[in-house]
Amino acid sequence: MSERKTGSCGCGAVRFTTSGPLRGVVYCHCSQCRKQSGHFFAATNVADSDIEIKGAENITWYSGSEVARRGFCRVCGSALFWKHDELDTISVLAGAFDTPSGLVADSHIFLADKGDYYEIDDGLPQFATSAPSVKVAGD
Repeated sequence: MSERKTGSCGCGAVRFTTSGPLRGVVYCHCSQCRKQSGHFFAATNVADSDIEIKGAENITWYSGSEVARRGFCRVCGSALFWKHDELDTISVLAGAFDTPSGLVADSHIFLADKGDYYEIDDGLPQFATSAPSVKVAGD
């Protein structure tokens, strides 16, 4: 997927446009993602050079670990981004994209931390920690 895609936070104070290829959507069930969102995160990623963010001054970054941070709108609180400090990509929450997004589901990670109130039966690959192709804060 490499056509231009747009998205925003809930109030529109932060808007973004991606112009490069997007990874398939990875569902992260780690305890940090669950506690920040109330469920699990669904995110794609894009090269830093292939995203333009307008309203970046309205993003608050929270460092959940020593090597990664989470970006959310300081106005409405929408979770938007996850950024590993050592990578030249940024994860973008799938729900922040305008529809139709054209995004495609890829896999589930951190099943060892999954909430006990739901089942996963969509047939996608599942990993106890991270998938080999997904670098996370603990890697």
